[in-house]
Amino acid sequence: MPNAVIRAVTIHQLAIPLRRQIAHAAFARSVSEPVVVAIELDSGILGYGETLPRPYVTGESVESVVDAVARVYVPALVEMHPAGFPHALEAVESLPWSTAVDRACPAARCAVELALLDAYSKQFQRPISDAAGWMGINEFGGPGSLPSIRHSGVLASAKVKRLKSTLRRLWWYGIRDFKLKVGDAGEHQRLEVVQKYLARPIESGRATLGVDANGGWSLSQAVERLTDWRAYKLAFVEQPLARGAEQELSELKSCVHQPLMYDESLVTMADAESLVQAQVADAFNIRISKCGGFLPSLKLAHYAAKQGITIQLGCMVGETSILSSAGRKFLELVPRVRFAEGSFGRFLLCDDLIRRPLTFGYGGRVKPIPGFGWGIDVDPTRLDELTLDRARYAL
Repeated sequence: MPNAVIRAVTIHQLAIPLRRQIAHAAFARSVSEPVVVAIELDSGILGYGETLPRPYVTGESVESVVDAVARVYVPALVEMHPAGFPHALEAVESLPWSTAVDRACPAARCAVELALLDAYSKQFQRPISDAAGWMGINEFGGPGSLPSIRHSGVLASAKVKRLKSTLRRLWWYGIRDFKLKVGDAGEHQRLEVVQKYLARPIESGRATLGVDANGGWSLSQAVERLTDWRAYKLAFVEQPLARGAEQELSELKSCVHQPLMYDESLVTMADAESLVQAQVADAFNIRISKCGGFLPSLKLAHYAAKQGITIQLGCMVGETSILSSAGRKFLELVPRVRFAEGSFGRFLLCDDLIRRPLTFGYGGRVKPIPGFGWGIDVDPTRLDELTLDRARYAL
């Protein structure tokens, strides 16, 4: 088989309306703005990757991601022509993590990495799951967490009436793990409403409830809130303090009893190691887009498992089926994932890039995706219709 030479790279900036506004302590959005990278090989094979940059998570914006892909990654791909899948994985793993001015760009890296994995898996007819063995993570492999995992319901509405309606619909659909967005005005009232509805299922172990402050509390606010909420059986408290306030986590941990989960504070392996060294980590929210891609996310999950840390597969609000399929592959490989988010598809997006968007089924259950690459067929027409701007680079 000839070497896999890259013919062109196209960057798509998308805008997809959401079915309802999603708000939390850090932001509110009614439109999803993914960046999709398409990589075309000389064989005609196309690979697709996606990212959703968040300035309050990795410091990246749509504009900075587009710039990083063009200035950092396109030049790096010119010499990338692997002769086989192991060589391809080696090349993918070596992708840079920062720009020329040493500005971290994990979200941009994710879009390029996912597109390369998709293209090379198809080119060499090797499943992406082979990456775990190549990485030496022999504990990872099918069926992973798929037989047991149930996707969570995220409660993000600030209006109590809408919150109750969403909660009821999710419960009737068989969802049993819930996460409530807090960190803003009215959080206590919303928590009481949700807790009252779920009190008996939580007490009997048939449901769980966690809260996510998105870094919206100061240390004193976090101590006050979690002390007031000590009677509630919370499965976790996600990102109580803002990224950058990690030096205060030890004091918070000593004052409260609820398990702490990290999202914005967990981007790189260095972040993970720092949290473990500080003895404050109970759970990690691993989101493929913020963590630099699929391979770094597997490494974080492996590290968390070895440390006895609870794993949540997270997602970015407004992911298309490209990132959802990568999340599904993650669940196929990683055992004992406790919580999972994503695969919202048409539940949240008004449109998607494939004809049958990936969504979880009744009870939050999901099925494996067969085939090479991410196992989905991106519809070029839909991609064109949802693209606001694009840039194509012939290599």
